[in-house]
Amino acid sequence: MRVALIRLAILGALVLAWELLARAANPLLYVPPSVVVPALGRLLVLDSYPELPQSLLLTLREIVIAYALAIAAGLGCGFVLGLNRLVGRAYGPILAALYAVPAVVWYPSLMLFFGLDAASKIAFGFLLGFFPITLAVLAGVRQVNPHMVLVARAFGARPAVVFAKVMVPAMLFTLGALINHAYGLFRTADYVALVLVTLALVVASDVVASLVERRAQRWSD
Repeated sequence: MRVALIRLAILGALVLAWELLARAANPLLYVPPSVVVPALGRLLVLDSYPELPQSLLLTLREIVIAYALAIAAGLGCGFVLGLNRLVGRAYGPILAALYAVPAVVWYPSLMLFFGLDAASKIAFGFLLGFFPITLAVLAGVRQVNPHMVLVARAFGARPAVVFAKVMVPAMLFTLGALINHAYGLFRTADYVALVLVTLALVVASDVVASLVERRAQRWSD
């Protein structure tokens, strides 16, 4: 309860500071919360942007496809690199170096290869998820007790079964078009409202991922 009150106090202070600073600045570029809230209401009732549901579904579809591809490729690549120590030592540093490259560097090249449609966005999302998933799986496989793997193989378990039953439990320790449109027309209140919707999607996806992780941890225990 105390932590919740502290969070509310911090949030209230930030909103108050936002209100005061925005009222003193250029109203074309900076909008206070008192203007954003009505804009958010118009956005949610599909008044300012009637095409919001279609754009929202398109964004969610692109995120799901990119994330699913990143999980599949990351699990497979990390599993292969983790089981073969020689290959893992050879390619692990390369993956770590590519992961260190800022993500924005990849996007121009992806647009050249895939164009400006959904394919480039999916490819960009795939790259954002592929490297951390692969490196996490690689590190997790290396931390698995080798005796557990040896026992599973001694009982005739296939590599896929070893990975699913032994290694995975052991390793468990666009809206963009609307935003650009609002930004380009200096509809700052609508722009901020759309950003708030995007942030809500990010927070919701993080909550869902946390729930799935907790459920998987209970299963592994």
